[in-house]
Amino acid sequence: MAPPLLKLDGIGLTFGGTPLLDGASLMVGPGERVALVGRNGSGKSTLLKIAAGLVEAQEGEVFRQPSATVRYLPQAPDWQGFASVRAYVESGLGPADDINRVALVLDRLGLTGEEAPAQLSGGEARRAALARVLAPQPDLLLLDEPTNHLDLTTIEWLEGELQRSSSALVVISHDRRFLERVSRATVWLDRGKTRRLDEGFAQFEDWRDKLLEEEERDQQKLDRKIAREEHWLRYGVTARRKRNVRRLSELHALKERRRDYRGVEGTATMTTSDTAESGKLVIEAKGIEKRFGALTVVKDFSIRIQRGDRVGLVGPNGAGKTTLLKMLTGALTPDAGTVRLGANLEIATLDQNRAALDPGETLSHFLTDGRGDTLLVNGQERHVVSYMKDFLFKPEQARTPIRELSGGERARLALARLLSRPANLLVLDEPTNDLDLETLDLLQELVESFAGTVLLVSHDRDFLDRTVTSTIAPEKDGRWIEYAGGYSDMLAQRKGEELEQRRRAPDNPANQRKPGGGTPRQERRKLSYKQKFALENLPGRIESLGSEIAALEERLADPALYARDAAAFSRYTAELDEKRAEHERLEEEWLELEMLREEIEGD
Repeated sequence: MAPPLLKLDGIGLTFGGTPLLDGASLMVGPGERVALVGRNGSGKSTLLKIAAGLVEAQEGEVFRQPSATVRYLPQAPDWQGFASVRAYVESGLGPADDINRVALVLDRLGLTGEEAPAQLSGGEARRAALARVLAPQPDLLLLDEPTNHLDLTTIEWLEGELQRSSSALVVISHDRRFLERVSRATVWLDRGKTRRLDEGFAQFEDWRDKLLEEEERDQQKLDRKIAREEHWLRYGVTARRKRNVRRLSELHALKERRRDYRGVEGTATMTTSDTAESGKLVIEAKGIEKRFGALTVVKDFSIRIQRGDRVGLVGPNGAGKTTLLKMLTGALTPDAGTVRLGANLEIATLDQNRAALDPGETLSHFLTDGRGDTLLVNGQERHVVSYMKDFLFKPEQARTPIRELSGGERARLALARLLSRPANLLVLDEPTNDLDLETLDLLQELVESFAGTVLLVSHDRDFLDRTVTSTIAPEKDGRWIEYAGGYSDMLAQRKGEELEQRRRAPDNPANQRKPGGGTPRQERRKLSYKQKFALENLPGRIESLGSEIAALEERLADPALYARDAAAFSRYTAELDEKRAEHERLEEEWLELEMLREEIEGD
């Protein structure tokens, strides 16, 4: 077995009070893909910084293979001293690294390298930071929230890049689908300790829930045992002194064990504040357009949104999602067309930049708008500290400035204020940013069960699939189209439309007119022998290819493969890419033939 690239053992770290890390461990071998998961504030980022050598542990051992190259992606990169993105990315190269990869990776991430770091948007800054760690092709990548601020196209590109890479990987992310696609092992950091599952994130949540159920049963057994011993102490003490002393000592040990037990952190409580029902029609837009100079962001878009609809907006950064959202809610006047808002609308908005958060303001002042220590929630007066507890804030944080909160805490605070306001239309612009998985689950349930209407901008594919009833996505030249269902439904419909357009294209041989006049569709009402043969045999070939792909994925899942046989790893990776492309081509061919068969039989 190859020696590990990284080994953290018995790591301890305390910032006063309860230990943040208490005997945490992490081991990564060549080629391994590890998802590091846990609640906000559990210490994931700190453990990753210890792995990168940026933070020193107070206890435990840290081993990094001396010859291994390691690159770390922080949540907030330091741009100081760099005049351009290219200079920043090149600073991450080692002496043996290929400088030509800088231009290649920047181009794939949509950057020229000439951009000034101080003028980058959130998405551009994240892409530049990714380029810096991906260009060197290190032995070990440590990525802290790599998908934050990325659009869906870039996230999917990053997934493919990491799947093809030979680098070992430890990644922190709250994007479920991303973790499912890039991880092959999962380390759960919970209450300072780590537990490892040698399977990808897709299997993690069921495994975690079983562990928590077992832990709860163990605590119940311990409580019953303590109760029995206390009953004996009151009513069963005898003259057998030595036995009694020992049993009393054991009871004290049991009580100490119960006292030292760190229970699972509570779950946030999210409910919307009730208000009067809106009219059946919420928003009606007809032929709206918006231009910025020569750039047309929205062109001739129409939609009718009714009470109870949950509409998602997706698209690349800069496509105009926020602009369209503002026009639909009346915050921005369209250059052409009309927007009509329904009756009795109460709108609550969460913007992606959390603009309402003043760094110098305290949590209490922010939630109450400076009106004392109470606020109205659902018509009832509540003390601000009591309401803060619903969102997992401690009482002593009431006077804490917002600047001292973590990203996840700021996200929860913004949601707390939003949900305290009466609303029947929720406008959520990137609400999932920085939320942990448990809070995401609660937000999902809230959106699904909300009695009003929801407009949602998000790059979280899993969240969109679970919540929205329709998805609006951009096409070319500022055109936007609404699709029924979530993100995956939108992709499927787009693929079907592309195949239909290809089938109807004038250059398609099936649409060429013959000398006798008319199209083949008019003259021949049946499939050719070749088409019939393909239609019958393609499903078998597709299934066989699927089995071959699964076998290759299983081989590549071996964490020791790269260290044992790097050439085989590269060969399997290339073969996997070829077979996936062939699998997709055959599926499209079969779908085209099936559509043609249905059309002929329907005539």
